Amino acid sequence: MSSGAGPDPRWLRRFGPAGAGVRLVCFPHAGGSASYFYPLAEALAPDADVLAAQYPGRQDRFSEPCLDTVDDLAEAVYRSLGDTARRPFVFFGHSMGSVVAFEVVRRLEERTGRSPSRLFASGYPAPSRLPVGAVHRRDDAGVVRELRAIGGTDPAWLDDEDLRAVFLPAVRADYRAIENYTWVPGTPLSCPITTLIGSADPHTTTGSGSAWREHTAAEFDLRVFSGGHFFVDEHRPEIAGLIRSAVEQASESTTITGGTP
Repeated sequence: MSSGAGPDPRWLRRFGPAGAGVRLVCFPHAGGSASYFYPLAEALAPDADVLAAQYPGRQDRFSEPCLDTVDDLAEAVYRSLGDTARRPFVFFGHSMGSVVAFEVVRRLEERTGRSPSRLFASGYPAPSRLPVGAVHRRDDAGVVRELRAIGGTDPAWLDDEDLRAVFLPAVRADYRAIENYTWVPGTPLSCPITTLIGSADPHTTTGSGSAWREHTAAEFDLRVFSGGHFFVDEHRPEIAGLIRSAVEQASESTTITGGTP
């Protein structure tokens, strides 16, 4: 991670002004993009400087080859953070993004001794409890069936052959990344973790979500919301409130300790 430089805008897109004292870094789901977090950034304005990861192979990075391992994604985002860790910051990852965020925190703590004020792990089992999956090995029709089952993708996109040809390669690469990910046991994170899950999510149970507590030596909190895998869309105001509280706590802690903004 470079020091003394701002976040790399190719990898981390900013939504809103950069003046807020606390940064929120967001990590999207499989097949997702930075723009997924724009509504959340609007809900948090002007309390947080929101950055969202933009993985290659989608939207304006469509011409770039996808990265298809969690380690490669985490390493690339880590190296793109710039001076983010020199001021209070919070991580939020949804679905696959929660595991990518977890691996970025590991790198930060091991290499710099810095850590987010809180990690929000949304809509996915703990890294130590990931199920075996093979969606990335399916044909296109099989991948589309998975996307229909979990929601979150406009049905018009799934019904249009030309649009499917545009976004399915990134979806498949992301599924390959998370389905081939192997958690390596190590020192628990030093930052608190809040896990958010949907009560009807087909991929995350209360048990597999609660297992995130094994990955932190600090405070752990589990919040269950009504809805499926994309419960975040239905409960954005409530989730924004949880994030805002974490942002405020990070800001207050820095003020009290006299830390560098």
